[in-house]
Order: sequence, then structure tokens, then C-alpha cells
Amino acid sequence: MIKAYASTIIAVPVDKVWERVRNFNGLPDWHPAATDSRIEEGHNAGEVGCVRNFALNEGSARVRETLLSISNPERCLSYDMLPDGPLPFVNYVSTMKFSAITDRGETFAEWWAEFEAGDGDTERWHRFVEDEVFLGGFRSLEASFAK
Repeated sequence: MIKAYASTIIAVPVDKVWERVRNFNGLPDWHPAATDSRIEEGHNAGEVGCVRNFALNEGSARVRETLLSISNPERCLSYDMLPDGPLPFVNYVSTMKFSAITDRGETFAEWWAEFEAGDGDTERWHRFVEDEVFLGGFRSLEASFAK
């Protein structure tokens, strides 16, 4: 089992960060890997059970993820990745959590996941998720507020 984790400080108040991230369909607004996103029929964005279907930057490959839980008071959400996508991830479950750094008006951001590498390349996918998906996403999220 791979356990990936990343954290950072985002120089933006937590309520603004959470407002942007809690929109489960808004991934292309801040993550560099996503080019477009849609919520599949049957649910609304932000509703537990909705499926986010988004295109990866690198081409026409699409990833599908289910919103498992969301808590506005805790500023936390969890999702899983459905196994029919382009990445060789098995049993992928991820959580994002955002907390106020009260004395600075900034955000402490955490993102973690547990999963298996279906192709056996554990080290590669561990580094990819931590560096490219999580930390790259956090950098882009912070930069999205400067636009």
C-alpha cells in the first residue's frame, strides 16, 4: 500500500481556499493537470456520491472520481478514483483538509492518499502523487488567487 502525503502553507485565508476547493467540479480552475471537468448525471457538484469526470492535460485520457465525504465546518473532503481510468491506481482514496493559520490569515493545507500501484512501480507513483498531483496542485491553487 502506498501512502502519499503533502502539506504546505498557502498565503490566502482559509475560507477563500476552501470556497475554491470544495467545488468538486472546479478542479480545472486551479489544478494544472485538469483541462475540463463535468459531473456525471444523477448528482450535483458537491453532493456526496457525485462523480467528477475530468480530462488530463496530456491528452484525451479522462479520470473519474467519486466524492465520498465533504465537511464545510472541518474544511475537508474525501474522494476515490474509479478504476477505469488511465492511471494504474488500485483502491485509491484521497483526502484534502484545510486549516486556518490564525495569526497570519493563511491556510495550512494537507492532501493525502492511500492506494496500490497496479503496475508494481510503487516508488514512481508515490513520488508522482506527492510531487506532481499534491504539491503541484497546491502551488497552482495558491497561484490561482493572483489572477
